[in-house]
Amino acid sequence: MTDGGRGGNMLIRSVAPAEAALLAALHAACFETDQLPRQSNAWDEAAMTLFVAGPSTLFLLACLATPEPRPAGFLIARGAVDEAELLTVGVLGEYRERGVGQALLQHAAWTLRASGILRLFLEVDETNAPALALYRSVGAEPAGHRPGYYENGANAAVLRLELES
Repeated sequence: MTDGGRGGNMLIRSVAPAEAALLAALHAACFETDQLPRQSNAWDEAAMTLFVAGPSTLFLLACLATPEPRPAGFLIARGAVDEAELLTVGVLGEYRERGVGQALLQHAAWTLRASGILRLFLEVDETNAPALALYRSVGAEPAGHRPGYYENGANAAVLRLELES
């Protein structure tokens, strides 16, 4: 178990393909109340099944250990050779600001580093201050900019997290 800060203990684990429906519901719930510009549509069960079963894909689920473990957030990253890309990370609204996102990113960095990945790239709407703060809190640095990257025309900030020790 990993300490989840202000919210008690947290378990971070890999996800099985049979959990695709749970993951799709989590993805939708994590982004349905955001006041930020929408970055993408929620991924359905079929999309989650493809991601979870895909080669070189890391899919993590964070659960808070209350009387029974409750899903709090998730992360999907995909690696290629010695680099990886963060595809999405989400934390349910009731568990934000409890260290869940940071714990997911730190666990992903450790797991990716152990598999030979040297750097992780992250793209985020440049107006998404909470996500930018989260990424910077784990050491991500600016690496580029993508004008009009998202469907709604929003620009993306590209960040890089070096995983070498």
